[in-house]
Amino acid sequence: MAEADGRHIRVPIGVDAHRWATRGNCRRVLFVVHNVTSATRLLDVLPLFDDDLGVQLLATHTGSSAFDGGVEALLAETGVPVLPWEQALTTPVDLAITASLGGQLHRICGPLTLLSHGVGYNKTLATPDTGHRTPDTGHRTPDTGHLSPEASGNPSAPPESALTASPVFGLSPEWLLHQGEPIADAMVLSHPEQLDRLRAACPEAVPTAVLAGDPCFDRMLAARPYRERFRKALGVRRGQRLVLLNSTWNPESLFGDGGGDDVLPSLLPRLTAELPADEYRVAAVLHPNIWHGHGPGQIRAWLDRALRAGLTLVDPLHDWRQALLAADAVIGDHGSVSYYAAALGTPVLLGRVPAGGLDPQSPVAEFVDGAPQLDPHTSLAAQLGVLLARHRPLPGPARLTTSTPGASAALLRGLFYRLIGVPEPRWPALLEPLRLPPRQRPCVTAPLSVLTRVTSDPYEIQMVRYADPYYEPEGEGYVHLAVSEDTRDPGQLALADVVLREGAPGDVRFGSPGRWASEVLARHPHSWLAAFVTGPDACTVRTRGGSLLRLTSEPDGLDGLDPAASASALHAWLMSGRTVEQAIDKGLAVRAGPVVHHVSVTAGRG
Repeated sequence: MAEADGRHIRVPIGVDAHRWATRGNCRRVLFVVHNVTSATRLLDVLPLFDDDLGVQLLATHTGSSAFDGGVEALLAETGVPVLPWEQALTTPVDLAITASLGGQLHRICGPLTLLSHGVGYNKTLATPDTGHRTPDTGHRTPDTGHLSPEASGNPSAPPESALTASPVFGLSPEWLLHQGEPIADAMVLSHPEQLDRLRAACPEAVPTAVLAGDPCFDRMLAARPYRERFRKALGVRRGQRLVLLNSTWNPESLFGDGGGDDVLPSLLPRLTAELPADEYRVAAVLHPNIWHGHGPGQIRAWLDRALRAGLTLVDPLHDWRQALLAADAVIGDHGSVSYYAAALGTPVLLGRVPAGGLDPQSPVAEFVDGAPQLDPHTSLAAQLGVLLARHRPLPGPARLTTSTPGASAALLRGLFYRLIGVPEPRWPALLEPLRLPPRQRPCVTAPLSVLTRVTSDPYEIQMVRYADPYYEPEGEGYVHLAVSEDTRDPGQLALADVVLREGAPGDVRFGSPGRWASEVLARHPHSWLAAFVTGPDACTVRTRGGSLLRLTSEPDGLDGLDPAASASALHAWLMSGRTVEQAIDKGLAVRAGPVVHHVSVTAGRG
């Protein structure tokens, strides 16, 4: 593509574009991308121009962010023509939209709309370097229906004492003005409280303020009915709670190693070692600046042990909102994801609280002050239990995230077309629905320590499984070790009571599941059972006594028991002195957490 090497593009804009463009009389709308994080908000509103044959969408990358990684791929995914930044600054446009303040935005030749790329404006940052800015290029437009201070519903401004020592990113003159004039023609706010702080911090920008809601939150609200689908996509089974770990970027974030105790190295193994595998599903959402600042490969390397123990990394661009809707509890920090979780009514446990960096007058600062905090020295399972049992949704986040829930599409499209200077399309303004994420089953290759107890009245196999624990499970019963053949530590296979493998039943690399199981038991003479998992609800097992059996959890699919757990249940059954024939006759009743699962046992072939 032309933008990759900085060459100006010639179609659909350029000095001779009229010779080549099939539709050359379109209004030009330019999306200004600072980094992947800001681009996510621009992707929220891009569909508002769908079906309008009179609008040509364009994009550009300012190159002003320290986090440039991933931007080129993201822009290519949109399929929108990408202008080199220098060409974008000299190309007249009818509207420019940005979700950050990086780059020489005052030089853009057309009206500029500024969106927030998070939950409002909450963080304090060092004063930006404005020495590179050039005089205003005269792109200001007449008033387009911007919100006046009196129209906010709260005309009283905060006192001067409300101003923070450091400028608030997105609300302070250092960021919003160039030579005393607002950089943006329209500054979108999601709630009047932001206008109050804007009035105190930068009154010159108040005439540009527009209340137009939060499209990111509106997409989540619209997708709430599909929570169970999102949970199944993330591999959450019946009776499991989804715990979502999330971190913003910077040294004082949950993922960071600065500003005090580094809690992450001790927290990660505890998520699997202390939370029973059949009662909890664990996933993580990391800020795009973490992904692209350190590199996805490095992130996976840092989290390798947790990933092998069942942690799922969620796509930080497309699927983090779906994971948030699916979550039963969130362990996070002061980032927007934690605040959105609280706004949805989800319990939040703060694993890290920054010493500074937040506007003390902001809703996020109020939330951080009032939310429960993780104690790194006490039981994680106990803390989550208390969090879930005592949870009462905080009123602040739900009320202050947006003052116009569900209305951002109409408000934003109305603003955009007023700035362009043409009538809106006749059809309704609609945001893109959240996609159903690809199915992500946990792939546990770390050793599983399994505590079982077989009872007679009622007849049950009670089971608790822990992935990669650093201690033997406590409690009454028999402990055995279940190990995947794909374990990173082959020495664990020599200690395994149950050997596991996942694959397709017809995979010629292993032969039939029965043949694979025979080879495994011959190779590992101390193992009692080998189980080949062939789907989300079924596995084929061979016992040391030679029986080949098919185990199927009912009901089918993710509502049933993990097939690897079914194999461990059968092993516990046989170790208690029961027989294969009894298992075939009665099936297995397996209690994992609060749920009793029925597992049918049938004689296998091959």
